[in-house]
Order: sequence, then C-alpha cells, then structure tokens
Amino acid sequence: MYRIAVIPGDGTGTEVVREGMKALSKIHDLFGIDFEFTQFDFGGARYLKTGKTIDDEDIETLKRFNAIYLGAVGHPKVQPGILEKGILLKLRFALDQYINLRPVKLYPNVPTPLADKGPDDIDFVVVRENTEGLYCGAGGFLKKGTPDEVAIQEMINTRKGVERCIRYAFEYTRLRNKKKKLTLCAKTNVLTYAHDLWDRAFREVSREYPDIDADYAHVDATTMWMIKNPEWFDVVVTTNMFGDIITDLGAMIQGGMGVAAGGNINPEGVSMFEPIGGSAPKYEGKNQINPIAAILAAQMMLEFLGEREASRALENAVVSTLKRLKSLSAGKMGFTTQEVGDLVAEAIAD
Repeated sequence: MYRIAVIPGDGTGTEVVREGMKALSKIHDLFGIDFEFTQFDFGGARYLKTGKTIDDEDIETLKRFNAIYLGAVGHPKVQPGILEKGILLKLRFALDQYINLRPVKLYPNVPTPLADKGPDDIDFVVVRENTEGLYCGAGGFLKKGTPDEVAIQEMINTRKGVERCIRYAFEYTRLRNKKKKLTLCAKTNVLTYAHDLWDRAFREVSREYPDIDADYAHVDATTMWMIKNPEWFDVVVTTNMFGDIITDLGAMIQGGMGVAAGGNINPEGVSMFEPIGGSAPKYEGKNQINPIAAILAAQMMLEFLGEREASRALENAVVSTLKRLKSLSAGKMGFTTQEVGDLVAEAIAD
C-alpha cells in the first residue's frame, strides 16, 4: 500500500491530477498495486480564505506519506511569490527534497522546434540541486525604496549539499545505463568560489565511478549545445539557478510544457511529483487542458516507488496516446482533458 498525498492546487491542477489518478487506478487494476490517496487543499483558494499556505503541522502530516502528487500552484488573485515560496519552496526545504529530476525526452508524434532532430536525439535528464544556491532566500535590502537602494541575494553552497547532488547524479547515470555520460553544467570561469566547489567535488566523486564519462560544460555552452546537439547529453548535473533555466529550455525542445514532468526528490524521504506547467487559470473548468505532463509525473512517481514495470506500462500508454492527438495545445488536442485520460487508461490495458 502506497500512501499518496494529493495536492491538486489551483486552476487546472485539479483537472490534470484527476486524469493522473485515473491512470493510477488502472495500474492498480492491472498490476495489483494499492494506492491510498489523501487530498489536501493547499493553494491559492485556501490562502485567500485563511491567509495560510503550509505550516509546520502540515509538513509533519505530509512526512507520513510515501510520495506527494501535485497538480499546480498559482492563483491570479494572489501576489506572485507568496504561493511559490509558501508552498513549493517550503515543501522542498522542509522535506529536504534536494534533487529536482527533469527528464528531457522527445516522444514520437511530438513536434520539436529543433530542425532535423527527433526522439533519438533528444533524450537526456537534468539533475538540478534543489535546496541551496541563490534560492535559499539569504540576503536583504538596504535603504529600500530610495535612490540609494541596495539589494543583496546570496548564493549558498555547502560541501554536503553539492556532493550529495553530484553523487545522486552519478548513481542515476549508472542506473540509467545509456551513454553513461554525466556533464557538470556550471560557470567556473566567473563564479570562481561557489563553482570551484562544484568542480572539485565533481572531479573527486568521479574517481569512484570509473565506468561513467565525467564531462564539463559552462552553462552558456550547455544552452547552445542543447539546441545544436542535444544528442550529446545523457545526464546533466547543475546548480539550482542554472537548473531552473535549462530545464525550461529542455521543456521547449521536448515539445513544450504539455509533456514536461518533474520530481522533487528526497531519496531517503518523501518526494513530490508534478507537471512543469502552471495552473493555467484561463482554461479552468473548460475540460480542454492537456493532462499528459501530469500523467507522466505519475509515471515518474511509480518509478521512484520501485514499480518499474508499471512505470514502463504507463509511459508506453502515453506514447500510444500521443500518436492520436492532433496537438498538445489546450483546446486543440482533438479530445477533451477527460478523453485524453481515458485514452491513456485504455492503452495501459492494451
């Protein structure tokens, strides 16, 4: 029995999560895997009603689950930053989800903006450090709102935080067992303190993995090669800020946010899985939003839980369904949100 905390969130989050749970229900029927779902109302509507995002008691409750399945967070009536910091970042930090795992994979029948590139060329994974760097919130203002204002945002990197991320990336590259190449994406020529730590840790840990080709690329070169030669990459490990940027670029070359899913991973604790796209409030309630990314997030959750056969079956069902869609854009798929979920569930059985 897997206990899953479900946070549908805001906007279309409820709609896409519903289709992911539909797929997991079919997985239960076919593979005998039991799930116990508990829904939580964390999001914009709750904040507007109560003034609360997530408190320490909520965190303690979530620690009792095997995983968290998230729809989307973002409400047009809530100032940007409140929900992101109060829910998403708080969960990552409080649950020590120190890895953000982002597959960048182009599926058949999904268009990419890259000329002459196909599914064989775009298939890599970004391992992003998720709890340090510039996103720690360290810093402040001096003379705010005056002509002499100073704003400071500090980048914090610890040896422990850097090394555990790098070690996870090496282990993941070995388990993935494809090109067995791990690329460190950093900026050692300019960020000569923080990224020197990353470079030294990477090279030291690499000695323990002689079967892995340890490579390095500056972040600006990484973005160029992701466009020109995405086939060069297998697994990329990078910092929090750089990872935030290159994973959105990765989403575009794999076909857009509609097929991009990710996991916030604590290998020894509670991890959270989500579609990368936002809450898309303008499509709320229209039954038009694309649920594929949310279904792929459920597929990633199955893999994390060790249910690899079920995970492969669900991914294959998504591939089969993608061949039937006219488009990945909301309202243009040729099917409703619910119908796409039905197609995936039916394809699992096939």
